[in-house]
Amino acid sequence: MNIHEHQAKEILKEFGAPVSNGVVILTIDEIDKEIKKLNSKEYVVKAQIHAGGRGKAGGVKLVKNIEELHTEAKKMMGKILVTHQTGPEGKEVKRLYIEEASNIAKEFYLSCLIDRESSKIAFISSTEGGMDIEKVASKNPEKILTTKIELKKDGPSESEIEKILSVFKFNSDQTKTTKKLIKSLYRIIVEKDASLIEINPLIVTKENKIICLDAKMNFDDNAIFRRPEILKLRDLNEEDSAEIEASKYDLAYIKLNGSIGCMVNGAGLAMATMDIIKLYGKEPANFLDVGGGATKEKVAAAFKLILSDKNVKGILINIFGGIMRCDVLAQGVIDAAKEINLSVPLVVRLAGTNVKEGKEILEKSKLKILSASDLNDAAKKIVEAIN
Repeated sequence: MNIHEHQAKEILKEFGAPVSNGVVILTIDEIDKEIKKLNSKEYVVKAQIHAGGRGKAGGVKLVKNIEELHTEAKKMMGKILVTHQTGPEGKEVKRLYIEEASNIAKEFYLSCLIDRESSKIAFISSTEGGMDIEKVASKNPEKILTTKIELKKDGPSESEIEKILSVFKFNSDQTKTTKKLIKSLYRIIVEKDASLIEINPLIVTKENKIICLDAKMNFDDNAIFRRPEILKLRDLNEEDSAEIEASKYDLAYIKLNGSIGCMVNGAGLAMATMDIIKLYGKEPANFLDVGGGATKEKVAAAFKLILSDKNVKGILINIFGGIMRCDVLAQGVIDAAKEINLSVPLVVRLAGTNVKEGKEILEKSKLKILSASDLNDAAKKIVEAIN
């Protein structure tokens, strides 16, 4: 789950990290009231959307006075921002964050994340702040330092913290502040089930102060049930409507840009299904894992979800029945297909528990369903069908 920058900064502040003072507004009429809480003559107006690259798209503006603040806020509120992370459709700005301007002397990069490969907590530090870290990694990898830390009660050791900060060359006061910041980031990862915290840029001001000028946080969806305070921060306006609908039925669904809709049980099988679609020259329209114990209603909801995507030209269902029974899957598909009046090609590959019964249900339905013997056959048939 993602949250907005202003929400991430509130969490940072709660854990003792240095952040600028700021206020969030949901309407232009709130500016004059909220701005009284700030102590500055210059401000930065920031569009709050769940995407990076806001500055390049006109979503971050420095203003010199209240008049400029009103002018830029009116331009920004309601604007569709298109960045490299939003896709061509962009995202509408429905809230703004106004914060006190900082006198930037230097910019750095600092992040903390769960490294699943090593089962450790990784800190990434770089002198190349304010830039896309992916570009830095590809063009100047020597400017990125990754420090992996074992999960432990007391957090990172003094030597580990010194290694994380070694690239920055801070003075003693700055080092003291950033040591506390490292410990704060570690605590947030552990205590709030965050999967990523990114401070970009982390700045040194001309007054030699350390400030987290921008902040991004992601949280583990699988742990959100025990973090109600984090779930309250969820902004449904920033999420894909189909993914919101999928969450109601506990479906693992991610919309993609292809033309072949996929319904599979098991994440590994879903990845293999998407790979083989690409092997035959097409692109998957989604990742959709219905899980092991799906009901007929859940399968029907998944089927409708796939067809809600106008880009879908055909559907490939690939089910290996273990806990999931093939006859339950088949009945759910038929019920949904009849209700929606299926008009695109459908290929079904079934294997495992009650596969014979499942195939009989599909055959008796009198729907135009192509049966496949294996995954390779299924991919080949759906690609031929939509061609």
